[in-house]
Amino acid sequence: MAKAKTIYSCTECGGQTLKWQGQCPHCEAWNTLVETVAETMPAAGRNRYSALAASGAVQRLSEVDAAEVSRTPTGIAEFDRVLGGGLVQGGVVLIGGDPGIGKSTLLLQTLAHLAPAKKVLYVSGEESAQQIALRAKRLTLDAHAVHLLPEIQLEKIQATIAREKPDVAVIDSISRPCIPSSSPPRPARWRRCANAPRSSRASPRARA
Repeated sequence: MAKAKTIYSCTECGGQTLKWQGQCPHCEAWNTLVETVAETMPAAGRNRYSALAASGAVQRLSEVDAAEVSRTPTGIAEFDRVLGGGLVQGGVVLIGGDPGIGKSTLLLQTLAHLAPAKKVLYVSGEESAQQIALRAKRLTLDAHAVHLLPEIQLEKIQATIAREKPDVAVIDSISRPCIPSSSPPRPARWRRCANAPRSSRASPRARA
């Protein structure tokens, strides 16, 4: 008979422990451990991946349809090279790096290049509208067609994207939405934001 293994997972940091405690031993948050079933031990003669083996079929690589996916150039040559030619509709691009290296600048430049032909939306949780406008002016960008939303509440961001239906949306940054201003960033909140359902219309997204 299969045996279920019970563990306790922290809703804040995602850390796990074998027994319940009032305080998470990883992030030291209180009353955040929730009991979950980690895995089911396989029956004799079977391994844990047996069920997955029936979900696919072996095929020759030469028989796989390798059609090229249509891409939208960003207008920035080196960025397009890194992206493999541009943005893919329905895709998500995560841009990471140390603070101050130019992630927000690159995203603003990208939207300014795309704005004449695409409906674009810049969601800012790090800077005010005035700060972004000053950056655009300093970079001499024609950003009059760039739609801007200074917001950190995930539900409002989702509602705006669903209503406006942009072709390209930037969320800057992924650590800000759904995080109260009085709370430090938590990996669990980042995962919740990254896994949040997208609008019915598939649009490329860039997240700094």
